[in-house]
Amino acid sequence: MNGDTSNSGENFSHDTQGVTCTLCPRACKLQENQHGFCFGRKNIHGKIESICYGKCTGMSIDPVEKKPLYHFYPGSKVLSFGTVGCNLECIFCQNWTISRCRDESALRYYASPAEIAAAAKHHGCRSVAYTYNEPIIWAEYAKDTAKECKEYGIKNIAVSAGYIAPEARNFWTVMDAVNLDLKGFTEEFYHKYCHAHLKPVLENLKWLAQETSVWLEVTNLIIPGANDSAGDIMALCDWMVKHLGENVPLHFSAFRPSYRLVDRCPTPLSTLKMAYQIAQESGIRYVYLGNVMEPSYEATICPSCKQVILQRDRFKISYNGMNGTSCSFCGTEISGNFL
Repeated sequence: MNGDTSNSGENFSHDTQGVTCTLCPRACKLQENQHGFCFGRKNIHGKIESICYGKCTGMSIDPVEKKPLYHFYPGSKVLSFGTVGCNLECIFCQNWTISRCRDESALRYYASPAEIAAAAKHHGCRSVAYTYNEPIIWAEYAKDTAKECKEYGIKNIAVSAGYIAPEARNFWTVMDAVNLDLKGFTEEFYHKYCHAHLKPVLENLKWLAQETSVWLEVTNLIIPGANDSAGDIMALCDWMVKHLGENVPLHFSAFRPSYRLVDRCPTPLSTLKMAYQIAQESGIRYVYLGNVMEPSYEATICPSCKQVILQRDRFKISYNGMNGTSCSFCGTEISGNFL
């Protein structure tokens, strides 16, 4: 695809020491031609601009469950795409070949916002997902694409680590759904494993849940020896119930050795099942396990009658026991957005 590669370059401020990017808590202060920590933003002639606008590393059409989103038009198709760079540096990153990429030539595909929206429409996609790497660093591209998608009635999904500055939260307002990756629940974990801080992520989660109508789901990758203690998991779940509410789905995902964290074993199924039980006992109504072949833990269960109302198998809906937006067995309204 070929299209406009312009960039608004609005998320910055000037002072005598350089130009400061205001999109994320890092507040990178950049001199002429200098890239930010994320690599995706650069000082070009005194403006912080995205090097990714109109360019991407690839696209695919996925089931929305793969994001993972289990309560946002289950069973629908989503066009997914991403760029390069990230404002975190997770040593366990699964997409490190693009998130840690420092080569602009990796942005080998050209696709304007209008072209992406049209492609999604052509392929019968219900949504477009801004994913694979952190979309906040290419916020202008994502926001313009989201506006084009709305012209077709296509929904917008951000898959994000939530490391966004308060000044940039309007990014979320053009999205219809967000899966936010809460990577751990201690400052020590974020510092050691992500080279970042926990507090901004928690503040963004609260803002999304309390101040917007954006559909929110949370993912927590459980890493052996890092964030897998019962105490950490219990603290995370209790915080979610208190600040996000009992209806925000929580996905526990199995770790696989990757990037610079290859000295750990994959997450044992017993640990994932422990987390699942803790989350349920804490009051979270919708809990799921990912990256494992356990269909019973992918199922949506009615919080009232405990019947399975959506059964999934490898991201596909194999059974639908819903009546519109309600459980067909007892009539309980199920939280989310449904076809």
